[in-house]
Amino acid sequence: MADITHPPMEQLQDLEYCIDSNPPWGETILLAFQNYILMLGTNVMIPSLIVPAMGGDNGDKARVIQTLLFVAGLNTLLQALFGTRLPAVVGGSFTYVIPIAYIVGDSSLQRITDNHERFLHTMRAIQGALIVASSIQIILGYSQVWGLLSRFFSPLGMAPVVGLVGLGLFQRGFPVLGECVEIGLPMLILIIGLSQYLKHVKPFRDLPIFERFPVLICVTIVWIYSVILTASGAYRNKPIKTQLSCRTDQANLITTAPWFKFPYPLQWGPPTFSAGHSFAMMAAVLVSMVESTGAYKAASRLAIATPPPAYVLSRGIGWQGIGVLLNGLFGTSTGATVAVENVGLLGLTRVGSRRVVQISAGFMIFFSTLGKFGAVFASIPIPIFAAIYCVLFGLVASVGLSFLQFTNMNSMRNLIITGLSLFLGLSIPQLFNEYWNPARRGLVHTNAGWFNAFLNTIFSSPATVALIVAVFLDNTLEVEKSKKDRGMPWWVKFRTFRGDNRNEEFYTLPFNLNRFFPPT
Repeated sequence: MADITHPPMEQLQDLEYCIDSNPPWGETILLAFQNYILMLGTNVMIPSLIVPAMGGDNGDKARVIQTLLFVAGLNTLLQALFGTRLPAVVGGSFTYVIPIAYIVGDSSLQRITDNHERFLHTMRAIQGALIVASSIQIILGYSQVWGLLSRFFSPLGMAPVVGLVGLGLFQRGFPVLGECVEIGLPMLILIIGLSQYLKHVKPFRDLPIFERFPVLICVTIVWIYSVILTASGAYRNKPIKTQLSCRTDQANLITTAPWFKFPYPLQWGPPTFSAGHSFAMMAAVLVSMVESTGAYKAASRLAIATPPPAYVLSRGIGWQGIGVLLNGLFGTSTGATVAVENVGLLGLTRVGSRRVVQISAGFMIFFSTLGKFGAVFASIPIPIFAAIYCVLFGLVASVGLSFLQFTNMNSMRNLIITGLSLFLGLSIPQLFNEYWNPARRGLVHTNAGWFNAFLNTIFSSPATVALIVAVFLDNTLEVEKSKKDRGMPWWVKFRTFRGDNRNEEFYTLPFNLNRFFPPT
């Protein structure tokens, strides 16, 4: 048999910059701006979906988007400095949509006839629910409970979880691209062509600009193309849905955004608290913890770092809980989670530098305070982002599947666990998503609205369903007999901070803070 030339590897080898190595300053700033542009898609879509349902107008929507970007910048900076220290962007999350829809549909809020008053009262109710629910994540993180649970995660168990962190977002890829195919399809073809087929072309010195900045280059080209289509009247008599997806002047953000606005806590008024709202929101917090854990595992691999030890993972979850608390205090209309698309960008550009993400957090904060400038970038048509997601979500999914290299995939036990968790992780959420809409409230439909929102949120998340199935089966089926087959010998040394000397290089806190918070 020929020699094996591709043995299992704990760290990827073909990336240019790892977590603690940095490109030249000019390149770093452009890469950071590219991260900022990419995260706009989700963070514009969420308020655009939620704020009108709350009764808000275009001005309210622009202000909520500014606030969400500002808090995302704070959360990203805090996570990169004091949390997991991985190059992960922390932004808004669609995970929170179901409990937020439950709050929006609350009969006491729906009885308010004035739209702006209803918007304010709904926002305060969402803030109160986020503030209370964040305590779950803070407690599970800083008490190290989440770290203890993570000791049951093997490469076999995490492969489908991380895989579905990417694959589970398929509905935000080509289906959204198809809403304006004349913009989305050229974008998809262009980004694949530049980032893969022309990645070794270096028109300027030794810098592979098509590999480093594919998002910046492609977004600029297709955005100009979409402006020309809009200006030429290509969408003048098209259906309203097509116009909203394709036109570059339909976002109404530039005209309604203030020139300067500094978001501040409690800007919408004092939060209101309800036990039902808080319980419903706790489901979204739990789901975001699972999805973020998978995203952190993928980010560590794409940043050429070791898998985050239990202590570091708990620390990151704790800081993410503080992030949800900040979302509640500032009023962003949603909670925080790791942006999967930005994790994928690490692999696409082959740059896993922490400094790039820290500077991108600065762009988020800066442009969120200068409303008009930020609104210009936020008006990029959503199908452009959907085309990018097709590539980046797929890349994150493949990183998850790469964990299977540490396992024995000739074992029928492992094949059953992997196949069942992947299939149910896609199939169960599909059933729940088919039944869910703001009017019907989902597959679980009892008289307790908070209970409906709780279960519908949990089982609408592919990564969460995969975690439940894979980790349960992996830790109950022939455990002792299958230790090596599960891949545990590869990861057991990463359970503790001092289990591998590389952990100190990647995850030690800055400013000598480890003296006060010694790792365990």
